[in-house]
Amino acid sequence: MKLLEARQLATGWQRPAHRPLSFALARGEILALTGPNGAGKSTLLTVLAGCGARIFSGGLQREAAIRTGFQSQHLPSIEGLPLTGAELLALTDASPDGLPPWLASSLSRRLDKLSGGQRQFLVLWSILQADADLLLLDEPGNHLDKAGLAILPATLRARARQNVGIIFVSHDMKLTQNCCDNLISVEPCDD
Repeated sequence: MKLLEARQLATGWQRPAHRPLSFALARGEILALTGPNGAGKSTLLTVLAGCGARIFSGGLQREAAIRTGFQSQHLPSIEGLPLTGAELLALTDASPDGLPPWLASSLSRRLDKLSGGQRQFLVLWSILQADADLLLLDEPGNHLDKAGLAILPATLRARARQNVGIIFVSHDMKLTQNCCDNLISVEPCDD
């Protein structure tokens, strides 16, 4: 069964940001959205998440009672926040089981004392562990260090094997080639 299906879908804020798109996603599949900056990829994700932008044309069908996890590429500042990695995982109900050793050993450290790549992967991990049927990830590879980028494809694949559909935005063709079942090119509307 299809988790969601878009038919000639055009989304945006004041006007359509991208040309109409048609695609479907089943449980266990990974779909990547690629295209130039400003084409409307992140806008499309916010519509799929139900948290912004609007549909200008076409249709979107979703499986009933779908649970969605959404990762924006803009993380809030945590400077001075006395929260450890273990506390973040507890707050988001994410298990540390399966975390790579280079990060699992740092869970007792405050988030603002971790490297940017460690912090980014930990936040991404907490979203990937969400009790969700559909995960929407906006540039999940951004700000990851080399170790995080190396295991990201396997981490996404492992989560998809748990019957979760994943849609992510990326400019990283190596990442998309290493883990995607389908690739959709988002083209901006002609002005």
